[in-house]
Parts: sequence; structure tokens; C-alpha cells
Amino acid sequence: MSADDILFDSGDHRNILLEDFASGGTAVQANQHLIIHHGAGMILDPGGHKVYNRVLSATMDHLRGGNLRYLFLSHQDPDIVAAANGWLMTTDADAYCSTLWLRFIPHFGIDRLVEKRLIGIPDEGMVLDLAGCRLLIIPAHFLHSPGNFHVYDPISKILYSGDLGASIGPEIREVVDFDAHIPFMAGFHRRYMSGNRALRIWASLARQLDIETIAPQHGAVFRGKPMVERFISWCEGLEVGVDVMPAYGLPH
Repeated sequence: MSADDILFDSGDHRNILLEDFASGGTAVQANQHLIIHHGAGMILDPGGHKVYNRVLSATMDHLRGGNLRYLFLSHQDPDIVAAANGWLMTTDADAYCSTLWLRFIPHFGIDRLVEKRLIGIPDEGMVLDLAGCRLLIIPAHFLHSPGNFHVYDPISKILYSGDLGASIGPEIREVVDFDAHIPFMAGFHRRYMSGNRALRIWASLARQLDIETIAPQHGAVFRGKPMVERFISWCEGLEVGVDVMPAYGLPH
């Protein structure tokens, strides 16, 4: 696989998938996503120290002298935020994360010089203006983090879904057979997502959006409205987390 892929390009607006920078080791595969509008950029879930140098270099190459405006941190996991200090120290970007994690993410080593640029997202979400493109920051709480958000780009009609939709195993960039793809998603979702009620709340929000592509943080993307609807419907009816958790006994 190549290191990047253009998901959308209208000239002044581009959506770029940066993938597989952590390949070859035990670390989970993770995608980084970059949105660029009129030379201003947002990097989504930029990752940890292992990929920092390469992702930063690729981001600056794609910006072509433009300005990195935002870091978006969908939740608190290390594959998302561990290198946040490097990004804040080497760019002028502001980092946005759930207000729940403002006092936890500094444990990854956020320098006091830049900690004021780590900004909280309220539980109900918000809108971020990227050089005139209004990006929707959408609540996705408990999928899987209690403070979790997705990003919807109204120009490319891409929903960036974080860990929701993650697949582990297949070396494919795009889902072409949804039923064949389910086994690569099901185990992850049953373990990492909290419960069906959170999924139904998310599905209700997602159906209010005009989505052409769902792009998760791990694995393949879902392209086209039929595939997007298959995924939303699958999530809506999925029993996960506390729905299927066994009653454990004490260890012997």
C-alpha cells in the first residue's frame, strides 16, 4: 500500500488519507486523515511518537506552504494523542479534544508553553471554521470513549468516524463487500463499543447528514450512499459492550 490516498479533491478542498505509517511492528494499524481548505489544514487523530516524524512530514508536503490550523483528537487513546506535544511545539495549530480529557492528555507530556492551545469540545459538539469550511464536530460518546467525537466535512461529504467502523486484518483501502467485511469489524466493536443505545443515538445523528464516505481511524473506508447506509444500519442493530458482557466470576 502507498502511504497516502486522495479521498476528495476539488482543487481548493482536499481530503487525504495517510495510512500504514505504523506498519511492520506490533502497534495497531491506524489512519491519519488530513483536511485542507484554501491552504488551511486540520490533521485528525495524528498518532503517537512512532509515526510522528513521517506524518508531520507528509502533512507539510500536502499543505504546500499552507497553514496547519487544527489538530482534532477524537478521544484520549495513545494512538491518537501521544505525540500531541510535538505537533503543538512545531506548528501553530490548536488542538481540540473533549473537555473530559483536558486534564488527562497533559500526562502524555504537554509542555506548559503550549498547554493553552489544548482546547475543550463541549459534550454537545461544535463547529470549527477551516478557512470558510464549517466542519461539524459531532458527539459520538461511548463509541468507545465517554468523551468521543466525529468530524463531518460538508464539502467532501465525508464523516470521519474514529474507532467506529474500525476493521482489523484485511489489507484493503475500501470496503467492496460489506457482508464479507463484517468479520473484520465485529469482534472489535463487540469489545470496544459500550452498548446498543449509544449506537442508536449515533445512527440517528448520522442519518441527518448527507454522507458519501465514512472514514474510520483503523482499516478500510466505506464509499457511496448504499455502503454508508449498510454500515449505519449494521451499527444501529448491533449488540456490543454491556449488551453482551458475560457475568464474570472471581478468579481462582
